[in-house]
Amino acid sequence: MNKSKLIQFENNIAQLFNNAKIKAPIHLYSNNEDNLIKIFKKIKKNDWVFCSWRSHYQCLLKGVPPKIVEKEILNGKSISLCFPEYNIYSSAIVGGVIPIATGVALSNKLKKKKSKVYCFVGEMTAETGIMHECLKFSINKNLPIHFIVEDNGKSVCTDTRKAWSKKKLTFDGIKTKFVSYYKYKLKYPHAGAGKRVQF
Repeated sequence: MNKSKLIQFENNIAQLFNNAKIKAPIHLYSNNEDNLIKIFKKIKKNDWVFCSWRSHYQCLLKGVPPKIVEKEILNGKSISLCFPEYNIYSSAIVGGVIPIATGVALSNKLKKKKSKVYCFVGEMTAETGIMHECLKFSINKNLPIHFIVEDNGKSVCTDTRKAWSKKKLTFDGIKTKFVSYYKYKLKYPHAGAGKRVQF
């Protein structure tokens, strides 16, 4: 799955949504394709990927066929895509996948499995208590997990830094064994594709 195919897929989903073919919320990516492609070069087939409500690109890069991803989105599951056969899960609950990802990493370590866990979170979710607790636990236990903080500057429609009254957030620019960070700018609104659709 290359950059142009990712963009084409998301543009197609946007058009389907704006034409009222998708009767549930969607969260679209844009302008972060290079970042994700680079990250996924390190992710192996047996590794686990956990995501938030914005996960179309991760599913495609993990190897889920585009037609299957599109079918699930058309069935209203855009913000909770789960494909256990591909070791990828997402959740619409803020921070919901973080403790699950940590638990899978602990299980992998205890069972001496070689697979690693990658957990994608937004910059606002990264400021929550569950992120800090799970990260601390992961570091203390030296778990095979890596958290990726994706910063689009927004928490729903609010500027994240204004919400916290901070110019710099906890993970701004961080790159360590356990956490990496990148910044991108959405061309789409937080939810939807720019045209109001009544569910």
